[in-house]
Amino acid sequence: MNTNGDSYEKIAAGCSLKLETDVLVIGGGPAGAWAAWKAARDGAKVVLVDKGYCGTSGATAPSGTGIWYIPPNPESRTAAMESREAMGGFLAERPWMHRVLEQTYANVNQIAEWGFPFPFDDKGNAYRGSLNGPEYMRLMRKQVKKAGVRILDHSPALQLLIDEHGVGGATGILRQQGGQHWIVRSGAVVIATGGCAFLSKALGCNVLTGDGYLMAAEAGGEMSGMEFSNAYAISAAFGSVTKTAFYNWASFYKQDGSLIEKAGSLRGRSEIARVLLNEPVYAKLDKATEEMKGWMRASNPNFFLPLDRSGIDPFTQPFQITLRLEGTVRGTGGIRIIDDSCATSVQGLYAAGDAATRELICGGFTGGGSHNAAWATSSGFWAGESAAGYALKIEDKASSRSLRGAGEAGIRAAERERKDLDVTDILRQVQAEVYPYDKNLFRTEHSLRASLKKLHEIWSAVRLHLQPGEADSLRAREVVSMLATARWMYASALQRTETRGMHKRTDFPVADAKQGFRLVSGGLDELYVRPERQPLQPLSAKEVSK
Repeated sequence: MNTNGDSYEKIAAGCSLKLETDVLVIGGGPAGAWAAWKAARDGAKVVLVDKGYCGTSGATAPSGTGIWYIPPNPESRTAAMESREAMGGFLAERPWMHRVLEQTYANVNQIAEWGFPFPFDDKGNAYRGSLNGPEYMRLMRKQVKKAGVRILDHSPALQLLIDEHGVGGATGILRQQGGQHWIVRSGAVVIATGGCAFLSKALGCNVLTGDGYLMAAEAGGEMSGMEFSNAYAISAAFGSVTKTAFYNWASFYKQDGSLIEKAGSLRGRSEIARVLLNEPVYAKLDKATEEMKGWMRASNPNFFLPLDRSGIDPFTQPFQITLRLEGTVRGTGGIRIIDDSCATSVQGLYAAGDAATRELICGGFTGGGSHNAAWATSSGFWAGESAAGYALKIEDKASSRSLRGAGEAGIRAAERERKDLDVTDILRQVQAEVYPYDKNLFRTEHSLRASLKKLHEIWSAVRLHLQPGEADSLRAREVVSMLATARWMYASALQRTETRGMHKRTDFPVADAKQGFRLVSGGLDELYVRPERQPLQPLSAKEVSK
């Protein structure tokens, strides 16, 4: 844990907004909204800060999302838990799956009571396995405000405040007030900043740059499952919508019109990527029935906007596609949590949603919505509950702590400033190591070591010499967060010498039964990766051979 940053008093002297609260929630997506709502309902005073506008920013807000909602039927829930275990490499845990199914069921029913407009089937039954993102987040913002939470929109956090006892708040900027700064002293902090998509232009993901990972690590937190962070989603080459479920009804073609065998959305994206290494790929939703076409347009109109604007009928005409990196947004890696409360290894710090690891319920593979959406609502609920309980217990001590800023890289140069260090150029260098399929999707020891060497060199330069001006403070921290995320990803991927979940090592193309454990990573200047424990569940000979 870094305790050598500027003192609370020095930081506060430059802040125009100074607040004290019980719980500070960083991030205003579904996980952050549930955390803030639950903490406030439990009697805590709560402040929520969001990089964008809480209710409209993030991956959930602009589109529809499925959710892992299973009524409490033992057979149905057992089948639901079993259905993805093999795909995730048997790294998930049934007790956590059961908890998430229970809490998700309760929370989805809660938003129904709040008036969420769930659709009805032909028999008059509400279908609660899918959420309209704009309506969902509009409703969550309303409920969060109703619970008494103070929301600071367009107010990204830059660093946590810490002392020898753990976390005690954060500081950031007020983007709509001329770059003025805010500081919040709090008893507990919930990080719900989402995952990291490396500014790949996926819809709703440009605020998801791994900021929470960096802040947690600077306070002494750890990551888990960062090797499972190479999720690529299918998108029109000229659009940003990455709703891949519709591509289940697509055929994929090479430039000469020949069919790409075994290419698909749920399985077969690797086949698409292999072709994309050398030439364009085209898709056509030619497997959809007439009934499906109407349902698809009604359920997710955003998907069709770029196609309609280009005059393309996707059901009858091929259109060019690409694979956009969504990293940990559709991956499963994130901040390691240590118990049922969603606590991290840092006292007073909790993590929820895509900012936290989803291995507990997904193992090494997930996707858009579904399990991630269920995890967001459940972990947000638990993190808010736990943070409130912790903060209220130490309430009389919180205001007397000698706090300091934990932030380092991207905030202050360790040595003299170098004028030639350009934040935009650093970003391009990071993206050049994580975007290519032959570096990130198809991994080898050689490619991983080469990328890590480059990323370590960038980190050293940034850590020692980057001194951003006031106008660049947010982008500098975003770029440093993406750089740190990439290093944890590749360090973990190098350690896992097998193929499991979404992690593909072409030099180790099968799963190794002896590696059925999770990998914990951390560190900033010096990285480490270690097994969390002994194998969770040995693979059968049949699974190893797949």
